[in-house]
Amino acid sequence: MRKKITCLLLVIGVLLLLLLLNDQAEAGSRFPIYRIIAPNVQFWENIYGTYTGDQGVLHDKDDLSIIYGVIDFVPRNIPGAGKMNAQLEKVVRQRHKKILEKFINGQKPKTKEEKKVYALFKGKQKAAVFREAIENLRIQTGLKNAFREGVIRSGAYIPLIKKIMRAQNLPVELAYLPHVESSFNLQAHSKAAAVGLWQFTKYTGREYMTINELVDERFDVYLSSLAAAKFLKENYRQLESWPLAITAYNYGRTGMVRAQQQWGTYPQIIKNHETGIFKFASKNFYSEFIAAVRVARRLENDRSLIKDRPWINVSFRLKKYASAKKLSEYFGISVEEFRRLNPALRDPIFAGQRYIPQGTLIRLPATKRIRKQIKNIPSRLLYAHQIRDKVYKVRKGDTALGIAIKYKVSLKQLMQANKLDKKAQLRLGQKLKIPSRTVVPKAQAQAKSQPKKKSVDAVVVLQATPKEQAGKTAEGGGKDKETSLQADTKKSSILTLKKVSKKTP
Repeated sequence: MRKKITCLLLVIGVLLLLLLLNDQAEAGSRFPIYRIIAPNVQFWENIYGTYTGDQGVLHDKDDLSIIYGVIDFVPRNIPGAGKMNAQLEKVVRQRHKKILEKFINGQKPKTKEEKKVYALFKGKQKAAVFREAIENLRIQTGLKNAFREGVIRSGAYIPLIKKIMRAQNLPVELAYLPHVESSFNLQAHSKAAAVGLWQFTKYTGREYMTINELVDERFDVYLSSLAAAKFLKENYRQLESWPLAITAYNYGRTGMVRAQQQWGTYPQIIKNHETGIFKFASKNFYSEFIAAVRVARRLENDRSLIKDRPWINVSFRLKKYASAKKLSEYFGISVEEFRRLNPALRDPIFAGQRYIPQGTLIRLPATKRIRKQIKNIPSRLLYAHQIRDKVYKVRKGDTALGIAIKYKVSLKQLMQANKLDKKAQLRLGQKLKIPSRTVVPKAQAQAKSQPKKKSVDAVVVLQATPKEQAGKTAEGGGKDKETSLQADTKKSSILTLKKVSKKTP
């Protein structure tokens, strides 16, 4: 009897040891795929690599393993598609809501579709679970085409960003984070006023970059990527975990530190942490990153995909102030080309209202002629001081419109220059800045730059780095152990407008 008990205890001990070792192996890599997020990673891989923008995935927002079906939208280029697709989404939601309500009321599934939905909740088919599932219904539009376009764009920037990550002793996989943030669109803007490749807000960006009315370095690929590297590096220094450091990029470093203090590990935070802002986006941010790396690397190995090529630029820092127009003329390039190469420079500079500030990093085509010209910029093109605004002191009876007409500037320009409210209210004695009357040419205004990013204080030419092997891990590491994830899209029912409309109540 004692021998049996001893053997049983030994078996239990071995099983516990194996479980512990398995957990350690799972969390052993820099970017582990924990069991708790394995369905999330698979979900986002399908969103990035399988479903197009004309498809929507109906799923549970808390449990991404629960996929009710895939909606085939009306192609968006068809007139009226927006309204039709909105109606289609409504119909699909309502239909699944009614199915779940039947289960709440204790009814058993009868139809094939009801049985399919019921089976998704195997082992937890309770009224409370179905009630919560109704609240968790969510539709995610596919991103396959958009992601592919992002990979094409990334070809122009990934070599530089990887070079920056290596210089900061960071994993090169972090260079793929813009796939999640901006799809490598330099002009990307969010509802939260985050902009650029790395989607920095002004508040966070000002810790690492110059951001003002004349220069916004969030639009500069080199400077914003360097800022992102430093930000991520500090995240990791404080959190000592890449899953947490990457999540903090979205959620905020302070909030992530608090969550770590309360719950400890990433899996426990995902399982238990609840705040007003730690919701779907933050909970899925790391999973999206892992999925983006995996899908992007597969596409990079697709020979049919022709990626944008890096451009070679030369850069230098202005020792004094300078006119964008005169610099363009001196270097023999158009203002449009100059603006494309220097997207951090804002409208007032190209409108002639302000000079390019002293110390600004300037990028130009890397020709022999231009390199020589950089070393010999005439002193007549450089100014010791910035252009100063005319100042007008508000008198009795003045209006913003009247002042604008008097000085031949637009009311909008006057309001922006002085941060006036929508009513353009003035107060007696107020000093108003009178902006320059220079107008941006149409061609310039339409030129939304998409530059090549590079360089430092001295004149430097940044060459494209050789293409890295897909799947290669950062600095000296072996391949990360990952949970095996198998796509299971065949089980998802296809919901089309034609199919659902007939059964719509």
